[in-house]
Amino acid sequence: MTRHTGAILAQAEVSAPVVRVDPWRQSPALSLPERWDALASHACEPNPFFERWALKPALEQFDGDESVLLFTLLDQDELVGLMPLTRSRDYYDHAIPHVSIWLHHNAFCGAPLVATGYETIFWSSLLEWADSSGNLVPFLHLAGLPAGGQLHTALRDVARLQGRPATIVQEDERALLVSDLSPEDYFAQSMSSKKRKELRRQHKRLSEQGDLVFLRWSDAEGIDEWISSYLALEQAGWKGKQSTALADAAQTRTFFADALAGAAHAGRLERLSLELDGRQIAMLASFITPPGAYSFKTTFDEEYARFSPGVLLQRENLALLDQDDIAWCDSCAAADHPMIERIWREKRTILRVNVALGGMIRRHAMRALARIETGSFPKGL
Repeated sequence: MTRHTGAILAQAEVSAPVVRVDPWRQSPALSLPERWDALASHACEPNPFFERWALKPALEQFDGDESVLLFTLLDQDELVGLMPLTRSRDYYDHAIPHVSIWLHHNAFCGAPLVATGYETIFWSSLLEWADSSGNLVPFLHLAGLPAGGQLHTALRDVARLQGRPATIVQEDERALLVSDLSPEDYFAQSMSSKKRKELRRQHKRLSEQGDLVFLRWSDAEGIDEWISSYLALEQAGWKGKQSTALADAAQTRTFFADALAGAAHAGRLERLSLELDGRQIAMLASFITPPGAYSFKTTFDEEYARFSPGVLLQRENLALLDQDDIAWCDSCAAADHPMIERIWREKRTILRVNVALGGMIRRHAMRALARIETGSFPKGL
């Protein structure tokens, strides 16, 4: 065997990552749970909503027609990329065929799970697959993409390299907690002295009602009882009156219970409770996904609204700033949220992006649709 032949064989032994796009129940990711967990732990950007303990319950409850596909990228025996996808003709109530990331109403981030170093090949592989998904499909729609991160940068670079139009069709800013300050110093800077004085007064008056304590868990102890208490407390408030509480629908109730229990057993959940005489009057569930965290769901007893129990609990939640493995926490809140933005002063920009697919005709169609949607020449990546 010549040296040249040997070099060719050596190169052939180095296999390229393999793309799999399967109905989610048939995906290799489900048969490789430990590799899915490993990918989530080492992803270039964390996203708890695509971790196994959150995405699988979501698919079981919200994908009634089992149309969701799992796009996976495997490098030999290692899972290095994962994203749920769907083909649809419903684009925000307009009959436009497209390929889209799949998200449900209680998923607040659309960043795919991608191992560090695989960002470029992930997007290239996804776009190559999407190109062949149908002649009438003009774009790939990506909702919930955090701006400015490694995934956003890699997608922009791939689109430019391939000459694909890629436009931002919507930008939203939501509250973010990120600071080198201590919890006490951050609180002092984020709220005026007048507001801090009022909150101290509310805490004092509330403590006069009985035995007031803050409780924190980072394990699965008592998780089922905590979930039941949360669902009951939320349903007793305004969401229950409007039939929008998690417990008002079997699907959301089951998803919430399964996802929180899964996160707790995976060591990915932190729970806070404010209790008065052993009764929970404010509760908060956060997903811990180093180097970040996501403040997933919070509720409070409206009987005690005059004491601002939710704000008191969020003040206690500033202890996240003392955790060495957590650099930031996403509020998962709507823009201009009246409560959390009283305390958290930083912002995280979340994008909705369309990336053109196919040849020139489809690319021109995507540009035209983007101009119609945005009312102007849309902003590029």
